[in-house]
Amino acid sequence: MKLTAFGEKFGGRSGIGELMDDLGQALRENPDMIFMGGGNPARIPELEHCFEQKLEALLQGSQSRHQLLGIYQSKQGEKAARRALASYLKRHFGWAVNEHNIAFANGSQNACFILYNLFAGQMADDSQRTLHLPLVPEYLGYRDIGLSRDFFTATKPTIELLEKQQFKYHVDLNALNVGEQCGAISVSRPTNPTANVLSDDEVDALQALCKQRNIPLIVDGAYGLPFPNIVFGQAAPRWDEQTILMLSLSKLGLPGIRSGIVVASEEVISAFNNANSIVNLASSTIGPALLTELLKNDQIDQLSRTIVQPFYRDRAAATMALLQAQLDGLPARIHKPEGAIFLWLWLDNLPIASYQLYQRLKARGVLVVPGEDFFIGVDSQWQHQRQCLRLSYAADPTVIARGVAIIGEEVHRAYAS
Repeated sequence: MKLTAFGEKFGGRSGIGELMDDLGQALRENPDMIFMGGGNPARIPELEHCFEQKLEALLQGSQSRHQLLGIYQSKQGEKAARRALASYLKRHFGWAVNEHNIAFANGSQNACFILYNLFAGQMADDSQRTLHLPLVPEYLGYRDIGLSRDFFTATKPTIELLEKQQFKYHVDLNALNVGEQCGAISVSRPTNPTANVLSDDEVDALQALCKQRNIPLIVDGAYGLPFPNIVFGQAAPRWDEQTILMLSLSKLGLPGIRSGIVVASEEVISAFNNANSIVNLASSTIGPALLTELLKNDQIDQLSRTIVQPFYRDRAAATMALLQAQLDGLPARIHKPEGAIFLWLWLDNLPIASYQLYQRLKARGVLVVPGEDFFIGVDSQWQHQRQCLRLSYAADPTVIARGVAIIGEEVHRAYAS
């Protein structure tokens, strides 16, 4: 049986597919595996109790259950949720948005697939447009998302060395070379995998460049602003009609309901909705219904600021301290944790590739993610991309402590080889 080019691309190997398969198989083979590899959010009792109450209320009565579970939504998503979110964004940030500037998708990965391929790939005149990543490493789920070849271009970051075994990536605005073939620029904020948060000045510079070139700036805010607000420093949400903002309920603690949100110009939303109706027919009902309830009295804002953000900030600091103690004396650095739910480890001059270290750790019962697949669109000869690991700190602190101890042992062993 022969596959099309589409079939070979999407039915074959992908970085995100292999990661999910590998993590799943490892957990099946060893249920006691220390899970520091995936992107599942932590279990936070206060949030779980809140969601349980909301869902119970939504499911009361046969008509309410039917509205939630028994009908297809419109392609753009439930109107009450879009109106409630538009009101929230207008009230808090002064954005000129209404319900027609908002659409729902079945997860932000799904939204990303549609948006990226709306603006990059083969054009109607057979020319080719690319999508530019101005700061790599970036989320590995982007890597295989393009329908055409040579989909991505990227700019290497500048690296600032900081005290206490830390470092930070910055957008190299001087090296940023966005050619005429560029159809869009995209960033995640905060960045998965590095926990980097682009500064307001960096986002402003990218917005200005996009306006000059009349291309969109796509901002993946799955971990960011305004919710779930897993941002540990000063940063403000940015949006205008040249910007496409993607949001998600996953990192608030609801990855299973697959609910992504797109905030964009009405023109972009119209194109997105038409494509979404072909790919998905309709968007989920549960996510928008929950969001509508959480937006009442700005509860989602209160949950994000007083529960979610402090929880992950404290977890990041605790895990950071454990790692620094384990790696003391080695040429290893940790990216300054500014948001998201990960720590990004740079093992400078590591004698083995990070993928080999990942395999050794897996054999010891610790799952992390090797760094290679996050370096999308850059020169494969850059050694830095084979010296990094992504670690999640969403698991129980006692489990994380055991995992960090094993990571320390294996990193010392690797440097001694």
